[in-house]
Amino acid sequence: MAKFVSYLQTKSFRNNLLAAIATVVILLTAAFYSLRYYTKHGQGLNVPAVKGLSFDQAVSKLEEMGLRYQVDSVYMMDMPKGTVIDQDPEANTFVKDNRTIYLTINTAQAPNVKFPDVKFKSFIEAQSIIGSFGLKVGDTVYKADVSRDVVLDVSFGGQAIKPGDIIPKGSKIDMLLGDGRGNEDVDIPTLLGFTKGEAAFSLRGSNLKLGTITYEGNITDSANAVITAQSPVLSDTLTKVKIGTAVNITLSNKKTN
Repeated sequence: MAKFVSYLQTKSFRNNLLAAIATVVILLTAAFYSLRYYTKHGQGLNVPAVKGLSFDQAVSKLEEMGLRYQVDSVYMMDMPKGTVIDQDPEANTFVKDNRTIYLTINTAQAPNVKFPDVKFKSFIEAQSIIGSFGLKVGDTVYKADVSRDVVLDVSFGGQAIKPGDIIPKGSKIDMLLGDGRGNEDVDIPTLLGFTKGEAAFSLRGSNLKLGTITYEGNITDSANAVITAQSPVLSDTLTKVKIGTAVNITLSNKKTN
């Protein structure tokens, strides 16, 4: 042990120690600068903002900066067709030159989907289901029925559709819903002598609707023409009809007796 301590105090040991430290410093410095050179430290590009641009504009911008690109596509009905809706990396991200930028483009053609089964489901449930298929609710019309806010029928473009039919994604689906009052009967109002406007007001109050209008004779003033006949009409054998029933009327310039 005494010899080892004596060796540590010699000039030879100090010289060897300094040489070893110098060697380590040189190696670390060389490795540091080599790494900086290899990774081009401090050199690179800011990714340009191409989101919202057309595909051609985005490509031109990237190629001018020496950046590569790869393209994916999705369909979004509410976005302009052929535009960049997403990019990765994001704008102003610092990257090396020749980096690949991933672009997501809104395709011009809507993909097709199979229509789901929503008949006899509640309106809220049906709305959620078709939304999950990328479809939208169009017009909703109510019909007298015991079921309230339940889908009785569906159509697309004026044509009835059924589960499994192929339609474009983003399409609007029209729905016929029950009003929940299909079993209720109401009294048939007497409309004879009423004008068309008075009859429409009376029918709304009875939860009925105006049906076919027939004109009798030469009508010179349709606003003041009066009803001379109606169907269905109140009688000894028929006093009530279902809510939502249409009442047909005949208008004439002749006053009723």
